[in-house]
Amino acid sequence: MRVPEIFGANVFNLQVMQEKLPKEIYKSLKKTIDGGSALDSGVANVVANAMKDWAVEKGATHYTHWFQPMTGITAEKHDSFISPTKDGKVIMDFSGKELIMGEPDASSFPSGGVRATFEARGYTAWDPTSFAFVKDGTLYIPCAFFSYSGEVLDKKAPLLKSMRALNDEALRILRLFGNTTAKRVYSTVGAEQEYFLIDESVYQKRKDLKYTGRTLFGAKPPKGQELEDHYFGAIKTRVGEYMKDLDAELWKLGILAKTKHNEVAPAQHELAPIFTNTNIATDQNQLVMETMKRVAQRHHMRCLLHEKPFDGINGSGKHNNWSMSTDTGLNLLDPGTTPAENGQFMLFFAAVIKAVDEYQDLLRLSVASAGNDHRLGANEAPPAIVSVFVGEELEGVIEALEKGVKYNGKGKSVMKLGVDTLPEIPKDTTDRNRTSPFAFTGNKFEFRMVGSSFSLSGPNIVINAAVASVLKEFADRLEKASDFNAALHELVVDTLKKHRHIIFNGNNYSDEWKEEAAKRGLSDLKDTAEAMPHFADEKNIAMLESMNVFSRREVVTRTEIMLENYSKTIVIEALAMSEMAKRDIYPAVNKYVLSLCASLEAEKAAGVGDGAAEKELIASLAADNASLYFKTKELDELLVAEKSYTDAAAQAKFIADKIIPVMREIRAYADEMETKVSSEYWPFPTYGEILFSV
Repeated sequence: MRVPEIFGANVFNLQVMQEKLPKEIYKSLKKTIDGGSALDSGVANVVANAMKDWAVEKGATHYTHWFQPMTGITAEKHDSFISPTKDGKVIMDFSGKELIMGEPDASSFPSGGVRATFEARGYTAWDPTSFAFVKDGTLYIPCAFFSYSGEVLDKKAPLLKSMRALNDEALRILRLFGNTTAKRVYSTVGAEQEYFLIDESVYQKRKDLKYTGRTLFGAKPPKGQELEDHYFGAIKTRVGEYMKDLDAELWKLGILAKTKHNEVAPAQHELAPIFTNTNIATDQNQLVMETMKRVAQRHHMRCLLHEKPFDGINGSGKHNNWSMSTDTGLNLLDPGTTPAENGQFMLFFAAVIKAVDEYQDLLRLSVASAGNDHRLGANEAPPAIVSVFVGEELEGVIEALEKGVKYNGKGKSVMKLGVDTLPEIPKDTTDRNRTSPFAFTGNKFEFRMVGSSFSLSGPNIVINAAVASVLKEFADRLEKASDFNAALHELVVDTLKKHRHIIFNGNNYSDEWKEEAAKRGLSDLKDTAEAMPHFADEKNIAMLESMNVFSRREVVTRTEIMLENYSKTIVIEALAMSEMAKRDIYPAVNKYVLSLCASLEAEKAAGVGDGAAEKELIASLAADNASLYFKTKELDELLVAEKSYTDAAAQAKFIADKIIPVMREIRAYADEMETKVSSEYWPFPTYGEILFSV
């Protein structure tokens, strides 16, 4: 396999555009891609025709406007290129109008009450900044999605708005530092994607995996991750073949899949790409998840992207490595080696610290979901308390700034930012803290709280918008300063002093940190039901509106959608649990108890033994099975009560406080019985059989 030859082979990228488009058309489209200027309709017709011809050469017969509604996954409606001719035949045709805008039926997508279900009209709008691609005989055109009345119904449009806000405010700061060459500032992301691979045969025997993506029952296996022998271990042949196939598929789509390895838990693995523009990274990560699942089935396996598919086994996250870069290639979070760059770095660094502190609730809820509630704070992922890790080097710089001394490890002289007394800060100034939710790792921040199945858009909308809002405050203040260097120094020092309480370099898993965080006044939003309503807090609405990312109405409706999605997810899990308990576990245990009773009677008849073991086991299983039955009945009653709630927040709270605790009790009874029931009778594959199936 010659990687350079296949890389991007199925992508309508800049190289293909330059080959297929007239020079002036290419320049016009490139201007739109680079600068965000409006696309001329005449240009769109030429681009559409070239895109169609290229796609047909690749075997495409259809096109689709590929978008990201509020369901959390991508959506697509496929239309063929065929157009009838007068002689009863067809030609392959594709117009600029069809490229720029589509009209899928939008009635069944979540809207949070923005529109009634009978109001079906919705529109998709081409996003030329994310390249089109061919997959499975269809030309995929990345798009935004909005309603007939103009409300945004997707995740791409707000992400693009947040990136525009960040660009505008970051450029203001750069101009103050004398940078006139940069024309654009982008947020960049590299998303490490964790996942599980299990055999198709065991997947098909687990209703819970098929219905919910996670196991609702399962006792701890004899061997799990205790020996830590799977982490970075030799990749099994079958998994290696899957990874090789996956890499090839991703490379053809222009996705910079770079790293692959075994993760901590048995059957768990990771793929990491190279950094790219956040909008493109988000689209590509959606493709990564889709491709992972599709390729796994080709290898007679299933790819699990749930945050916690197995209880007691490490779950999966998606580490969101975030930074800011200019179109000239300057990473604004790179400490650099010159005083001017360091002064600039310290300002952007302080802006991120302030943004995380002031909008810690937004960051927390941006990663809130029913699945991630199982993972966060489980000593395998960061806790629900948001804090920032900066490492010893930057901690020392911050301390020196606060004390007004030069940082050189020992220095005592006064330090001013932007002048030659500022120290050089080496790259990779920190170790990595895997327990930290938001860790600075040398030239970027790693947001480790994101769940494995998440779209990258939500967390990055929040980070972009929050940082942009702080940069706006900074620019407003510095633009009025008569002495820029003095104002810069004062601003950075004031900011770090005020927001230093969000910085924590220790063990985020420890109970001591939870106590310390409470003393510092940091928020601890333990689950989705508690966190999500804060999206519509006045301070958050004010910031998001000021950055033109969301309107008040869009914030309120999205809060409703996310709470409803949480409730629906748990209800599906509860219904699946009830069915499995009543139709599979309860009868299976009864059959086994009856077999034990028969064995006991046979022993009595033969005059062999006293039957003490059978009696004890029968009593234990009968008691637990009865408890399972009545707890399941209680769960069914709670599911009926849940339907009476009309307020999304109250419904989510009821589910979190009432339904989930009962589900835990049901599971405890079932898992205990699994350890005592003969494998001949247990109705589905155990953890040991699943985790070591590949």
